[in-house]
Amino acid sequence: MMAAPMSPRRSLRRALIVIDHGSRQEAANRLVVEVAARVRTRRPGEIVEHAHMEMVSPTLEEAVVACREQGAEEIWVLPYFLAPGRHTRETIPKDVARVAARHPDLAFKIAEPLGADEKIVEVLLERAEALSEQ
Repeated sequence: MMAAPMSPRRSLRRALIVIDHGSRQEAANRLVVEVAARVRTRRPGEIVEHAHMEMVSPTLEEAVVACREQGAEEIWVLPYFLAPGRHTRETIPKDVARVAARHPDLAFKIAEPLGADEKIVEVLLERAEALSEQ
């Protein structure tokens, strides 16, 4: 007896949410908007939104709803934080769990903070070089 052919695994429609802390300073809040826009440009097939943990909108919940309205089935939360800390270890996972409970049909994943990635080192060295040119 021959086995039935396997059906190809359907990939979920993915959304990326870039999340930061949120600030009373509008210039600081615009940074995550700009980063999300750049991610969107580089990932044209994916849904990309931004969110703030507190102080200003959109919240994580609002960003998830926006992603869902665009057809997302899987949400990848990308913390726009340099180092691991209370927000990346506790607050964001708790917030994601709370939102996931209200959207049980969506799958969620959380990325690590930016950390000491070599690309961060390159940016620091570029900034140092810019200082030497002043």
